[in-house]
Amino acid sequence: MKIVDMIASPGLTGFYFDDQQAIKAGAGHDGFAYTGAPVTPGFRAVRQRGESISVMLILEDGQVAFGDCAAVQYSGAGGRDPLFLAHDFIPMIMEELRPKLVGKELDSFRKLADSIEHSRRPTGEPYHTAIRYGVSQAILDGVAKAKKLTMTEVILGEYQLPLVLEPVPIFTQTGDERYANADKAIIKRAGVLPHALINNVETKLGKHGELLLEYVNWLRDRVIRLGDEAYRPILHIDVYGTIGMAFADDVERMVEYFGDLEKAAEPFLLRIEGPMDAGNKKEQLKRLKELREALKEAGVKVEVVADEWCNTYEDIVEFVDAQAADMVQIKTPDLGGVQNTIEAVLYARKFGVGAYVGGSCNETDAGGRTAVHVALATRPDQMLAKPGMGVDEGYMIVHNEMNRTLELLRYKAGLKS
Repeated sequence: MKIVDMIASPGLTGFYFDDQQAIKAGAGHDGFAYTGAPVTPGFRAVRQRGESISVMLILEDGQVAFGDCAAVQYSGAGGRDPLFLAHDFIPMIMEELRPKLVGKELDSFRKLADSIEHSRRPTGEPYHTAIRYGVSQAILDGVAKAKKLTMTEVILGEYQLPLVLEPVPIFTQTGDERYANADKAIIKRAGVLPHALINNVETKLGKHGELLLEYVNWLRDRVIRLGDEAYRPILHIDVYGTIGMAFADDVERMVEYFGDLEKAAEPFLLRIEGPMDAGNKKEQLKRLKELREALKEAGVKVEVVADEWCNTYEDIVEFVDAQAADMVQIKTPDLGGVQNTIEAVLYARKFGVGAYVGGSCNETDAGGRTAVHVALATRPDQMLAKPGMGVDEGYMIVHNEMNRTLELLRYKAGLKS
């Protein structure tokens, strides 16, 4: 089955682009918007609409394969590629990548996706991670359609992985509505929650961590109140480096604080993502590793999750090799081609580090659905409900795609649900 043409359309994402540096510096709220001037290059405002590009591959038999190019909410921060705006990149896709794909056979996802991954622009630069991400989604969908398989089966076959007919825990994120949306996640019985968006010391963490501690106490009580004895979610909170900011990166003080958080979360396991942001990868590796080792020595069982400066497949390999974190977030748009996410999950699992197929609220339904197939094939510890911050929509997209696929795979295997 060949690709006979390719078209692209501008789209929106499930959330917004936010200037992380401006927010950390104290940008104020004005309703749902932020006040103040943006800091990160390319931003017109501290918060602006998220944009995507839908790539459509036209196949010989008239079928159409889809993929969405999208970048993360905090584009341009933590070593990531710059802001991704549709009008800037559609001409590039059509003029430079379309000729590389039209006429190609859809016989191997890995082969064709890798060819795009390693392509270079006429200037010699690699293509934006968002472009590689979306085009690889379309290629995976195209190979699945050509072979009349699910995307999960394509991945299982090409990577020689075993079929496991069990769901992967889904991680919901609340955004700033960390109370009402936590209730939603609990009622839906999400396996991991709430993310909570703790991205400011004064208003969300507390100068001494007191606001987050109060929130974790509330969250534990809320899970117990709205849940039942069989419901034991993992509590996973992203702090965007604010703990390091509040405690001046003092490991001893941070360990003591993590101990307080652990007690507040009991009986639930607590994960803290991005406890500090050292400003570059070398220092981030060193400081995360120091913190993780100090926590283990003190007997504190809070797990550390790497995010900032752990963006590419190569970065993830470095963090895993250094055993710098208990879990790595494999932030799908940041890795470029979907094949890099697949290989990152397999690498982390091989060396005993938790794998989290993440991504961003600022993706689309296409990215969320593709991630489900990646997760079902590679078996990470958890995957993100996406896109959006409203809980309901992203959780529905991911949960339903997962259940549909599992039921179809059971049917093909001759098994009853």
